[in-house]
Amino acid sequence: MRRIFFLLASILFLLPVTAQKKNFNYKFYGFVRGDLFYNTRANMAPVDGNFYLYPLDKSPDAQGKDLNATPNGSFYTFTTRLGLDVQGPNIGKARTSAKVETDFGGFSSSTTMLRIRQAYVALDWEKNNLLIGHTWHPLFGSVFPDMLNLSTGAPFQPFNRSPQIRYQYSTSKIKLTASALWQLQYLSSGPKGMSEDYIKNSCIPELYAGADYTSNNGWLVGAGIHLISLKPRTVSEWKNPSDPSSEIQKYKVNERMTTFSYEAHVKYTGRNYTFAAKSLMASCLDHTALIGGYGISSINKETGEQEYTAFRHSTSWINFTYGNKWKPGIFIGYTKNLGTSKELISAEPVYGMGLNIDQLLSVNINLSYNLPHWQIGLEYSPATAWYGTNNLITGKVEDTHSITNHRILGLVMYYF
Repeated sequence: MRRIFFLLASILFLLPVTAQKKNFNYKFYGFVRGDLFYNTRANMAPVDGNFYLYPLDKSPDAQGKDLNATPNGSFYTFTTRLGLDVQGPNIGKARTSAKVETDFGGFSSSTTMLRIRQAYVALDWEKNNLLIGHTWHPLFGSVFPDMLNLSTGAPFQPFNRSPQIRYQYSTSKIKLTASALWQLQYLSSGPKGMSEDYIKNSCIPELYAGADYTSNNGWLVGAGIHLISLKPRTVSEWKNPSDPSSEIQKYKVNERMTTFSYEAHVKYTGRNYTFAAKSLMASCLDHTALIGGYGISSINKETGEQEYTAFRHSTSWINFTYGNKWKPGIFIGYTKNLGTSKELISAEPVYGMGLNIDQLLSVNINLSYNLPHWQIGLEYSPATAWYGTNNLITGKVEDTHSITNHRILGLVMYYF
């Protein structure tokens, strides 16, 4: 950790010297953030509990007691952030810029680590913008909830930053976006867990195309379409079931799972309030912190090569905030499992997150006190998940029971 701070201090010391070049400027920004939280039970909550998603199902012990029905809570400051914006010099008529942003939310087995949040360069003409690097996934978009929780509306709002090449065309009211994306920190699930190999071996990046319209009276509306094409495996280890005496053999296979997702969003900004909403028909977006994934629809009996079918989820949220200094807000998110387009050969294995959840409903009520450079807030969030078993024919979840968690969050932030 001392080496990290020494490196940052060295950068801060050296940059003023190099920043005297003509048509070149930079600006540091960031915040110190502390999160104090309490949950009534165990949850799906990466980043050591800070990135809260949904309550976990019952896990009975030998006496039938629920192992997950245990309260938990902690206090962390590792989401403290430091960023650097750089501008210039121009290349022809293009304005150039770059961003480097980091926090301490990258985890090893024992401690927090410095990680890249964003790192990109951009070329900006009058109506055209080209970005190359690591930044927000376009499904996160220009409309997202205003709330205190670090998850920013996930698992109802996509949350992901990825390496990408993004082109945008903008007029005074219209913005068109096209992106090709790869994976780094937010990974798809598959036969060997979460890995970037599925998109790497695919040789087809994620693709997104979308459009936004901004009116003169505070409205923003838009929609987009997303494609993901994964190669879950390139090699199978298979024993022919029709020949009990045969041994397990390796076979080269050509497997692919390709699916589309669709989203629409709206936001209205009034004098001292905002209303926002987003709805998705989501498929295999578990790498964006949404519930989703895929299962196996067929197996070649000679080589073990598999075909796959994606789970479809309807996911929507609405968000309302009011005020500036004292700022109350409410967020409501809902997800429904719509099943698969093909029959599953088995309920296990399936690859993804929350695939045995039929419905998920979450409410978030928050109040923050805002001053220049300061934010202090309190948030209460009850969430209920309906767990059950997957119907192999439809992929839908049946015979459900509900699990509820109550989460309380206290937040202090100092911006600079």
